[in-house]
Amino acid sequence: MTTKAKICGLSTPEAVSTAVNGGAAYLGFIFFEKSPRNLTPEAAARLVAPLQGRNGAVKTVAVTVDPDDALIDRLMATMKPDLIQAHGKETPARVRQIAERSGVGVIKAFSVSSASDVDQARAFETVAEQFLFDARPVEGSVLPGGTGARFDWTLLDGRRFARPHFLAGGLDPWNVADAIRVSGAPLVDVSSGVERGPGLKDPALITAFLDAVKRL
Repeated sequence: MTTKAKICGLSTPEAVSTAVNGGAAYLGFIFFEKSPRNLTPEAAARLVAPLQGRNGAVKTVAVTVDPDDALIDRLMATMKPDLIQAHGKETPARVRQIAERSGVGVIKAFSVSSASDVDQARAFETVAEQFLFDARPVEGSVLPGGTGARFDWTLLDGRRFARPHFLAGGLDPWNVADAIRVSGAPLVDVSSGVERGPGLKDPALITAFLDAVKRL
């Protein structure tokens, strides 16, 4: 099965068009004030407007961290994402509420440093549409992801889930092929690995990452 890629933390028209033209299956936009990639829902709506009418060829993802109902409502009224990513400490009950309130699927993210962290996904199989396994942030970090940290990819090797899952954390154009081979993940997610600085996406790196995924 062909691996699909998500380019996350997009914030400029150039980065969006590069990701789309390069064959990204998912585009991620971040709504978390402490992130250097933070956007307003209105800014994200302007970035995704050119994608309307593409018949779902690429899915837009609103990346949130423990979002309240007001943010969910604002996102759905402006950006209208295809999916909402819950990248905080959301419980299964809260993920279900987000899905029901928004009317779209939820990607539940998990911070991983051991096999037991991967096991947490089981509790979300009936409420999340997809899973995302990211590296656990270093202690003291204000960001739940997008830090360039990685975890042991073998923790996903041979694992089967009721939902499709992303591998994230420390991926870049040079290691993504090995990461896919080792983990067996059907989906991959990159943010800082295609940047020339915090929050500054590099079109050449985006293209190189997507080309590396397509070559498998």
